[in-house]
Amino acid sequence: RGDMEKERETLQAWKQRVAQELDRVLAFWREHSHDQEHGGFFTCLGRDGRVYDDLKYVWLQGRQVWMYCHLYRKFERFHHSELLDAAKAGGEFLLRYARVAPPGKKCAFVLTRDGRPVKVQRTIFSECFYTMAMNELWRVTGEVRYQSEAVEMMDQIVRWVREDPSELGRPQLAGAPAVEPMAVPMMLLNLVEQLGEADAELASRYSELGDWCALRILQHVQRDGQAVLENVSEDGKELSGCLGRHQNPGHALEAGWFLLRHSIRKGDPKLRAHIIDKFLLLPFRSGWDPEHGGLFYFQDADDLCPTQLEWAMKLWWPHSEAMIAFLMGYSDSGDPVLLHLFYQVAEYTFHQFRDPEYGEWFGYLNREGKVALTIKGGPFKGCFHVPRCLAMCEEMLGALLNRPAPAPGSGARAE
Repeated sequence: RGDMEKERETLQAWKQRVAQELDRVLAFWREHSHDQEHGGFFTCLGRDGRVYDDLKYVWLQGRQVWMYCHLYRKFERFHHSELLDAAKAGGEFLLRYARVAPPGKKCAFVLTRDGRPVKVQRTIFSECFYTMAMNELWRVTGEVRYQSEAVEMMDQIVRWVREDPSELGRPQLAGAPAVEPMAVPMMLLNLVEQLGEADAELASRYSELGDWCALRILQHVQRDGQAVLENVSEDGKELSGCLGRHQNPGHALEAGWFLLRHSIRKGDPKLRAHIIDKFLLLPFRSGWDPEHGGLFYFQDADDLCPTQLEWAMKLWWPHSEAMIAFLMGYSDSGDPVLLHLFYQVAEYTFHQFRDPEYGEWFGYLNREGKVALTIKGGPFKGCFHVPRCLAMCEEMLGALLNRPAPAPGSGARAE
């Protein structure tokens, strides 16, 4: 019994720590990022929250709208009008300005502060976060126009990915390999989960798509199950060169918890065991820096020197994703190894990334764990990975603490 009690105390302490941190992180964005004049959010924020550039990155606008609505919907203490009003103002800004090319289809990647397009990317990610934002807005407001926007954009994304990518504007070049980055099926699987939550009609509409995405992600396990590769050929084979050997441990861990949610929904314990093995334990064991702690940003599957200058840096989001993945893996399997990996990652992350002085987290550390960039937000870091991690971990820790004690000798929880 002593061990059980001690375990409970540790879980309780982490739940409190995570909840307090979520409050502090959200306070930072509420104080510094709202554009009261045009709607939407400033994400280029310095260490103390000062705006150093007023460009608006569409994917980060969508992420912040999603995050605010999600917290508003799931947590009693965030259920207040100020958060919802900011989310709606962000949503209206997106509706008005995001869709630019080809007229009314693709979203811009960057807009000026007042909504004029600056840059379009030939990928699907701005559109994906636009979809998430609209669906979550519909959930909290009940306004149908948001949901029809979400579903229309979702169907268009699926068309680009599975049928006709020509509207993305990427020319087919003779020497370019037919490559599938893991990010594409991952992102789609996340959207299937988002749109299908407590929505039987959409869940069944996208059920086949979810299975397709999961299979595509699983194809990234290569080399007889010894490596998760970031890019494979469209028919699921290893590619040559740096592109084929490229690994991103944090991304594999994030794919891991997306897949875990899928396997839980499917009620497939065999798939779950495979995911824990290949997408949680494998990338962690190869990706954790034995010398300084923390996850490497990029690795090469043959241990050749990666060409990305930032390969050895420690970034905020892989650590956030690892916390979610290990806690989810433990919640579902009851394997104490996963709980202890959660503690290991969470200790490192809280110690290295959080800024006790101004709030929020630093995003970019060098290999030794010293702050390399003092900014709190930029073109890639907004109000998303940190609060999503903290919110999900708070919920999972709460659920673990509310669970009845297992019967003696039962080991893992009953299915």
